[in-house]
Amino acid sequence: MDEAARAWVAAVRAALAEHGDPVKAEGQQRYMKSALPYHGLSMTRTRSIVQQVARAHPLTERASWLWVVRKMWDGATHREERYGAIAVLRQRRHHAWLVADDELLALLRHLIVSGAWWDLVDDLAAHVAGDLLRADPGTMTPVLRGWAHDSDLWLRRTAILSQLLSRAATDTELLTVAIEGSLDDPDFFARKAIGWALREYSKTDEAWVRAFVEAHADRLSPLSRREALKWLNSRA
Repeated sequence: MDEAARAWVAAVRAALAEHGDPVKAEGQQRYMKSALPYHGLSMTRTRSIVQQVARAHPLTERASWLWVVRKMWDGATHREERYGAIAVLRQRRHHAWLVADDELLALLRHLIVSGAWWDLVDDLAAHVAGDLLRADPGTMTPVLRGWAHDSDLWLRRTAILSQLLSRAATDTELLTVAIEGSLDDPDFFARKAIGWALREYSKTDEAWVRAFVEAHADRLSPLSRREALKWLNSRA
């Protein structure tokens, strides 16, 4: 890999370590139940460091960008490095490279399956999978339909949450498929995701969400139903 990419990774790791707070780090690790330790940085500070490094070590090739993300993720010694990898994917300066081809989709699947926790997966779902879906529904819709029925909980959660930011552009057929793929899963993270996705869409289409909840009343968990109707009931 080119020197700019290697310098990029080294600079981010050094800056994260330099600006950490060991006291805060202990609490973060306990809260997140993370096997990886923390440096003790806020998400805002982590993203700021990534932006500073991006300006100092600009990446000029998509292959380098993908390598940086994978290197930061797989070689992470602290959780902020994985947050940093996601920040690289989300940077505006690299938005033109966020294309749903086989290489990026394989990387995204790897990040989701190996991340396997809500703080990582939810960001990838709403901001990476979601952006890809809105830009290229022809490619992403069948991918997410497949993930909706995958044995991996976190791929299914990604399919459910991928349209959190879509509002009026939400594909309700895809949302239905995504939710139905996890309706019988007793796991908290599946049930919470279902409720969250429905709650967000209720802010756009109240009638559709109420009809969905009614039609699936015998299969929706109490948690999913409560979360789905929370915003609507708060307005009553």
